[in-house]
Amino acid sequence: MKTLYLECSMGAAGDMLAAALLELHPEPTAFLEKLNAALPEGVTVRAEQDEKRGIRGTHIHVDIHGEEEGSEGEHHHHHPHTSVSEILVRIEGLEIPDQVKEDVLSVYRRIAVAESEVHGKPVENIHLHEVGSLDALADVLAVCWLLYELQPEKIVCSPIAVGSGTVKCAHGILPVPAPATERLLRGLPIWAGNEKGELCTPTGAALLGHFAQAFGPMPAMVPEKCGIGTGHKDFVTANVLRAFWDESEGEREAILELKCNLDDSTGEELGFAMERLFEAGALDVFTTPIGMKKGRPAVMVTVLCKPEKRDELIRCLFRHTTTLGVRESACLRSALRRGFYTVQTEAGPVRFKTAEGFGVSREKPEFEDLARIAREQGLSLREAAALAEMEQ
Repeated sequence: MKTLYLECSMGAAGDMLAAALLELHPEPTAFLEKLNAALPEGVTVRAEQDEKRGIRGTHIHVDIHGEEEGSEGEHHHHHPHTSVSEILVRIEGLEIPDQVKEDVLSVYRRIAVAESEVHGKPVENIHLHEVGSLDALADVLAVCWLLYELQPEKIVCSPIAVGSGTVKCAHGILPVPAPATERLLRGLPIWAGNEKGELCTPTGAALLGHFAQAFGPMPAMVPEKCGIGTGHKDFVTANVLRAFWDESEGEREAILELKCNLDDSTGEELGFAMERLFEAGALDVFTTPIGMKKGRPAVMVTVLCKPEKRDELIRCLFRHTTTLGVRESACLRSALRRGFYTVQTEAGPVRFKTAEGFGVSREKPEFEDLARIAREQGLSLREAAALAEMEQ
């Protein structure tokens, strides 16, 4: 599985994301040529080697008619206000893949909605400032296009450092995170970080909100590459964003094992508890016969779950069993890539589950579909399975 992990301990900006992803691209020079050919006339993106606190990385520069633009929020040149409709029309006119165009439009719509909420105006009346500039458009397009070509199957992001203090922008001096950035970050895990100043820009927040599929600590992975994008400013902490890339077979993920021992629950209570645990998001629930003190026969209930489901499942165990304590341990799980396809048979549709990876490939028909056919046709499960396999 192609897994991308974005480490945003120093926040995120469009140029830092673009630079980190560019380092992962197999042909960065060819990509920049293609990107520059698609950008509006006079806009050029270039990359150069950079270093922050001894860490080597790539820094992205955007030149507008030969003059370099500054970082988002602190441009060297004044940008006129740009309406949302003008930006969207400009994006629609770019000669880029349809999926890239759709992603760029979605990112800008996120920004427009956030600005609309901040200023209390309809989206069509919103005029963007820093994020409406050509250099921001170049950053957004670069990130969307790079992700389109890299094709990660899973994108995970760390909690996002936003900074603290104040930032100077077109509206004046604003608190960090700036109001529009705060709107864009709602629902995402954030923290102040260790440095004062703006660490996460509106563009960075919009890109992460659009693409990241999960947030949290680095998942179990075997990184093959690490792209490093550097920011404009210098801090005591290295101002870099790192992108870890894993293209190993199958999927490795961190999961939790929750366990408890029960010697005073009935079979009916255990069965009901297992149903509730699955409904609450358990990956698996099973029981093991054990012996407890005073020679009592008992069962150990084991629940496998993702870390984010921990609290809900522990509450579920306490509510639906008689346990007085729940043990937990972290472990790694290697899993085959799973999928399914449907076969139309004379007795109706049958879904086949597939699994592959680590040199293994297997498939089997869905039990519930076979059971339905067996009941309706008066067949055994084996006969129903043979019927389904004949139609493959």
